[in-house]
Amino acid sequence: MSFISDALLRVKPSATIAASQKARDLAASGRSIISLTIGEPDFDTPENVKQAAIAAIERGETKYTPVSGIVPLKQAIVDKFKRENGLDYKPAQIIVGTGAKHILFNAFLATVNPGDEVIIPAPYWVSYPDMVAIANGVVVTVATSMDNGFKLTAEALERAITPKTKWLLLNSPSNPSGAAYTRAELKALTDVLVRHPHVWVMTDDIYEHLVYGDFEFTTPAQVEPALMERTLTINGVSKSYAMTGWRIGYAAGPLSLIKAMDMLQGQQTSGACSIAQWAAVEALNGTQQFIPQSRKVFEGRRDLVVSMLNQAKYLQCPTPEGAFYVYPSVAEALGRTTPQGKKIETDQDFVEALLETEGVAVVQGTAFGLGPNFRLSYATATPVLEEACGMIQRFCASLR
Repeated sequence: MSFISDALLRVKPSATIAASQKARDLAASGRSIISLTIGEPDFDTPENVKQAAIAAIERGETKYTPVSGIVPLKQAIVDKFKRENGLDYKPAQIIVGTGAKHILFNAFLATVNPGDEVIIPAPYWVSYPDMVAIANGVVVTVATSMDNGFKLTAEALERAITPKTKWLLLNSPSNPSGAAYTRAELKALTDVLVRHPHVWVMTDDIYEHLVYGDFEFTTPAQVEPALMERTLTINGVSKSYAMTGWRIGYAAGPLSLIKAMDMLQGQQTSGACSIAQWAAVEALNGTQQFIPQSRKVFEGRRDLVVSMLNQAKYLQCPTPEGAFYVYPSVAEALGRTTPQGKKIETDQDFVEALLETEGVAVVQGTAFGLGPNFRLSYATATPVLEEACGMIQRFCASLR
């Protein structure tokens, strides 16, 4: 009899963490490695946010906090939703967790019963299916395609809904594809959901501020107010304010759901780090100058990477609307052979050979539920990206 729980046996290790660790291990062994695996802004946390954290320490804000978050942060989140998304929430409808990942996990644990179905468009962030599995739910994966911009269509959503469907999980802009839904595209999806009142919407908006060109971000509850009472809108400060290590995520939703998540969190982690919460207050309430500045840099990097990868033999790289990832297809590389004699049969073969040959680390698309592709994060310095993309071009050109 296994000592490990059945729930854990349903879980796979995170492919993105594994890829990052492999790159670190190779670098530690003396290899020159460029790792484009991690979804983390390379900028420093804004100075005003760091100073707010220091001030909180000096004020003695170092005690336990309420499970669902300190009052000033919950009010800052209420104000943010009103200011940026036109959504009206009360502080009691807000919960703060140790990162948006924590919020997602608790939402599933608090709501999913054995056999409940969760619709997840693919490609998806690697952790989503495993969170559902731990909660004893059933993942219903709906594949998208590069032809439709890696976006779920209303027709595909309608086909996927059954009497057992509990949640639709949306992530826009998307990790890993960078795809973001326009208001019209979201409206088509919410029209379907209005017709199915037993289906709730969980929306992961963590990349909200990282959209490019004239794209305008919208979120489901904003597009269709009739869904407010069955929508959990999840966000955080990690990506927008370069605060990944501070571990602050938050969500807004119906009071009954927030209360359930609060009760679960009270028996689990209790409140998030007090200092990080005060830093997040400043991030949301203070100057927002950092966001357009970093967005402009990311947009330039996106354009560089898309251009260079589309110049590589056998790659097709669509231009994403947001986030800081590209998700090129390697379909034309399959069946070809490296100079070392290794045949490329899958996207995993491609990324392993790229790492071995050129020392560039990316993540295979099958880890995100849709291949043959790979995810490349352009959240790194522009000269490094230029060098890495040149190496990818060289690797592709060497395939026969």
